[in-house]
Amino acid sequence: MDDYDIALLALGGIFSGVLAGFLGIGGGVVLVPMLVAFGFAPVQSVATSSLAILVTSTAGSIQNWRMGFLSWRRVILLGLPAVITAQIGAFLAGKVLPYILLAAFGVLLLVNIYLVELRKRLVGSGVNPSKLMTPLMARLVTGGLAGFLAGLFGVGGGVIMVPLQILLLAEPIKTAIQTSLGVIVITAISACIGHGVAGNILVVPGLILGVGGLVGVQFSTRFLPKLPDQMVSLLFRSMLALLSLYIFVQAWQSYQGFGPLASEYSISIL
Repeated sequence: MDDYDIALLALGGIFSGVLAGFLGIGGGVVLVPMLVAFGFAPVQSVATSSLAILVTSTAGSIQNWRMGFLSWRRVILLGLPAVITAQIGAFLAGKVLPYILLAAFGVLLLVNIYLVELRKRLVGSGVNPSKLMTPLMARLVTGGLAGFLAGLFGVGGGVIMVPLQILLLAEPIKTAIQTSLGVIVITAISACIGHGVAGNILVVPGLILGVGGLVGVQFSTRFLPKLPDQMVSLLFRSMLALLSLYIFVQAWQSYQGFGPLASEYSISIL
């Protein structure tokens, strides 16, 4: 890689770090296509992205914890069942055609746009989803369901977990985002171990992206608490809409048998 390539990777890492801190997603949707564009194989791109996301999510979560905005207990209660159920989802994913999975995930993202606001409507009508289960059970169910869907659709779970936390745990969107970023640390560790054993991780590009992400996430985690909840909600829903469009394009390319990710539907740790 020359200096130009290194600079592009660093900028991509910074952008993914900003997304991670603002929206509680890992940034694989940005990093994986970038690495594919650099000529890396899809599986290497996904694996290398997981290393970068581990660095980014760890740095962001430590910063959130230092500012008093992160409970590691909440993270563990969501993260452990997510890691377990993700394996079930990944097993089932291998039995479904990639373009079908992609299209279904695109639909799920659109549904999540509605779920972000659904709790307000339910509470207004006298129904409170968080009262249907104990807090412990609600967290285990949320983490388990997010992990299963993440494994099924080949993502890290950030875009799935945040709406579920809002709906089932009655958490404000900022808290849900900060907790989701912490959970991504756990899922990224799991992903890195698996890809590392398989020898798929490109360490140098991954670290360059990770350092860029570290810089970006420091900015966004500090700025997030200052934003109005309505603006954060709008940003999150807008990101879901853009991601769904991206996923539908990937589904069409996979169906047609072309495109850089046609043979690799996973988009890493979202």
